[in-house]
Amino acid sequence: MMMAKKEGKDVPMVTEESFFLEDNTFTTDWLESVPDKTVEGELAVDVYETARDMVVKAPIAGLGEEEDIDITLTEEMVIVKGERREEREVDHNNYHIQECYWGTFSRTVNLPAKGLPEEAVASFNKGILTIRIPKAEVNKLRKLKVNAKTL
Repeated sequence: MMMAKKEGKDVPMVTEESFFLEDNTFTTDWLESVPDKTVEGELAVDVYETARDMVVKAPIAGLGEEEDIDITLTEEMVIVKGERREEREVDHNNYHIQECYWGTFSRTVNLPAKGLPEEAVASFNKGILTIRIPKAEVNKLRKLKVNAKTL
């Protein structure tokens, strides 16, 4: 298999020959070495932290209303579900290429730290869903004074 460099890593280079074995039979074995990407119906996300928050961002094109998104939170994860509703202007048989996904989608994301779901906020602007979850104060130090009279 021919390899190429992408972002400093070796990745398989897909060529027409990649699909065929020596006996001219078709193969998709090369797919096993391709890094996993978002599958149809799964939402692509970015997750990062600031000093106070964890942030989940997801591009979601094709939504009509806020009601098309359902967000469920726990201290440790975020679940985003929704539906992209297609308004067909053209008969399905007239498409030459149709790569856009229409229908339900969902994604469960494990958070990098414990969060405070009751204080989380979500916004949707220019096709980008942003969820901010404040971090829980885990292992916060507390000074304790000893009262000598009670010993």
